[in-house]
Amino acid sequence: MKVLDLSCAHGHVFEGWFASEDDFVSQLARGLLECPVCGSAEVEKRLSPPRLNLGRSQAPAVTGPDADGHGVVANWSVDDQARFLQAVRQFVQATEDVGDRFVEEARRIHQGEAQQRAIRGRATMAEAVALMDEGIGLLPLPDLPMLKDTLQ
Repeated sequence: MKVLDLSCAHGHVFEGWFASEDDFVSQLARGLLECPVCGSAEVEKRLSPPRLNLGRSQAPAVTGPDADGHGVVANWSVDDQARFLQAVRQFVQATEDVGDRFVEEARRIHQGEAQQRAIRGRATMAEAVALMDEGIGLLPLPDLPMLKDTLQ
């Protein structure tokens, strides 16, 4: 299994999993690939270190939450942790940062007044709860500097 870093004409970055390089080229030529964020069919492969998913005999054990309400991940190798953090970073970077306008923009998107797209920004806990009560899906994330910089 080949995992490739891809991007669309609008700069969204995402992963694609393919049986082989030929499989990627074939799907691209047939127009089967599209950006999961905006739906653009203008997809290209980005430069990235080679990664092969060779499978694993057992999935990492995940437990949680602990007594403080934090999730606990157990039995993950350093490579598993790095892949997970890389995926989180790519997910966050593929969204549009609307900053302090997050609550307003989320409502505008939900009400059809703004283009449907993945956004990120800042909201208080009360604002996030209010959005969820209105049926607006969101994923609260901590403001971690590592999500903004290259992971080492």
